[in-house]
Amino acid sequence: MSSSDIFIGETIGTAILILLGGGVCAAVTLKASKARNAGWLAIAFGWGFAVMTAVYISGPLSGAHLNPAVTVALAIKDGDWSNVPTYFAGQLLGAMIGAALVWVTYYGQFYAHLTDKEIVGGPGAQATAAKAVEAEEQGAGPVLGIFSTGPEIRNVVQNLATEIIGTVVLILAVLTQGLNDKGNGLGILGGLITALVVVSIGLSLGGPTGYAINPARDLGPRIVHALLPLPNKGGSDWSYAWIPVVGPLIGGAIAAGIYNVAFA
Repeated sequence: MSSSDIFIGETIGTAILILLGGGVCAAVTLKASKARNAGWLAIAFGWGFAVMTAVYISGPLSGAHLNPAVTVALAIKDGDWSNVPTYFAGQLLGAMIGAALVWVTYYGQFYAHLTDKEIVGGPGAQATAAKAVEAEEQGAGPVLGIFSTGPEIRNVVQNLATEIIGTVVLILAVLTQGLNDKGNGLGILGGLITALVVVSIGLSLGGPTGYAINPARDLGPRIVHALLPLPNKGGSDWSYAWIPVVGPLIGGAIAAGIYNVAFA
């Protein structure tokens, strides 16, 4: 694969991943959405299908890493770091594009949600605004969860450990079951397996932090949240932002080490 193929494939694939994954979060969260309050099950399966779609679209070009933790794990496994910066660049750019497309798709719903007094508070607001106010005090705006992750209980050690554990599960599944014949990315069957693993992680391990398990998936949309002209959007919770970046990278490295010792 050429550098241009890798960059284009990762940009397109990660954009699709975030468009569909962030899209299901928007559908469930925003007050004027037909899917409002569809619940965690919808989010978990929505992200799983997002992974599957993105892998099948981008796989022929880049091997569909779509996740810096996958890229790091494969570099450790193979000892080849030459294309890592290209993968990282495409993944971050694609994640930002995907997040911007979620905003475009739900533009009217974002505006209606963020100007609703029950959501953002203000004169005439109801008690239902209490949770949003509490989140705002912690640095997270009322729609930040559509773009990036955040913990239910803020405990640095637990939050970091949760992201590491979830990513180890993901990367071990990718390395043992998901790779294509060349071993440099996800294959056709591997895309389906990985999608189902992501659903499983979401249902089983996603409750504490929202399961980023992908640095680009969290950082790119968080940057977009900070830049978008959303009314009453609140903060982007930058004090937490390092955890869904560092945790998955550590998890990817640990999983690659386990693979090299136990499976290679």
